[in-house]
Amino acid sequence: MKNLGQILLTLILLLTFQTVSYPAEIDRTISKSGINKGAVSVSVKDIQTGTCVYSLNETQPVMPASTLKIITASAAVDTLGKDYKFATKLYKNTNNELILKLGADPFLSSSNLNNLLSKAYEKKIISPKSIYIDDYIFDSTEWGEGWQWDDELNTLMPKFSSYNIDKNLLNIIVSPTVMNAPANVYTTKFYPVSFMNLVTTAKTNDIKLSKNNNIPKNMITIEGTVNKQTNMQIPVESPKMYFILRLEDAIRSAKIEYYGKFVQKKTPPSNVYLVSEINHPLNDALEEIFIKSNNLMAETIFKLAGAKFANNTGSLENSQKMLNAYFQKLGLNSQDIKIVDGSGVSKNNIITTDFMTNFLVKQANNDEFKNLLPTAGEGTLKNRMLYFKDNLKAKTGTLSDVSGIAGYITSRNGKTYAFDIMINDAKSKPSEKKSLEEYILRDIFANY
Repeated sequence: MKNLGQILLTLILLLTFQTVSYPAEIDRTISKSGINKGAVSVSVKDIQTGTCVYSLNETQPVMPASTLKIITASAAVDTLGKDYKFATKLYKNTNNELILKLGADPFLSSSNLNNLLSKAYEKKIISPKSIYIDDYIFDSTEWGEGWQWDDELNTLMPKFSSYNIDKNLLNIIVSPTVMNAPANVYTTKFYPVSFMNLVTTAKTNDIKLSKNNNIPKNMITIEGTVNKQTNMQIPVESPKMYFILRLEDAIRSAKIEYYGKFVQKKTPPSNVYLVSEINHPLNDALEEIFIKSNNLMAETIFKLAGAKFANNTGSLENSQKMLNAYFQKLGLNSQDIKIVDGSGVSKNNIITTDFMTNFLVKQANNDEFKNLLPTAGEGTLKNRMLYFKDNLKAKTGTLSDVSGIAGYITSRNGKTYAFDIMINDAKSKPSEKKSLEEYILRDIFANY
């Protein structure tokens, strides 16, 4: 009995030591990083029990950056259904009028539009009286709440709308001429934009785009040096204008005789027939969102889900209602968070790492969801977290002064944990934040 008592005492001491030492390891890692502890929020939970095994500032509101896509995309898929397809449809009514019904398809291209109009020509629709555009799937708001005006040239953050086409990006060509002479700058498709061309032909390739909001919005300054033809992109200032120009191109390409205006009109429920349509599956967008962190895709499906939920035009308000209903369905308390876009780009988004890990625990048995998350060496983790190989499934997030990662990690002991690490710190470098994230995950992997 005496020996049994000693064994039990030893086990109790070991368990006590473990519960103290493992969190202490993470605390030491954070202290060694030199990043202010108050700027670091961490939550780690056992997916089987939901028990928190480590936390730091877990109820402190933080900007989630692109880790937010885990939540918004999951809610959107739940509402839209995994078999949902983005659809752009061309109808004809009994009055020889065409109606182009937009689906805000983020994959829609100029060539798709050409194909759509070519089908009309094949069906002998050569001289329609009118061409209407049904753009009521979305409201007219083209940027997320709290997006930054100085990101207007960021190709990762184009505007999004019913008129999505060509990823809402304009292609620019910069080509050299004669040494020390000005370069040629032009667009591959017509769009009313002007360039202040300060690029010189030289032996190096170093080109920079900038925009001065004190001069007209369609004026882009391009400067530097060029030694070979270079392709660049900028977000279009007006997606609707760009779409209309591509529609006119498609009409001319299809040899359809139409020179009138394009008036907005809802597609009537009767007396119309489908001429042709272009479809793209939701699953393709999910890969872009989770693996490549595509903001246009994330914003589009978030707003589309709001439209379906409300059976009305897509808007932020309807998307938020959809999201709240999803949280209620999961049994999550969302009182202390605020979500204002689908991508995490807005600095007005506020969540807690505690909420994120609660969400991840709820989704832990959803293999379809977990399989969407990239593992080490994939997507935004292409050159990161290689130490963990297949033991990690996670989504990263980055904004200026903000870095984070959230997902699942299976420890060396075979247990799987939901985690969220958010670092909101203006003084440390991005590389220092990302390094700390990895070392915290190494502590979890080795000790838990």
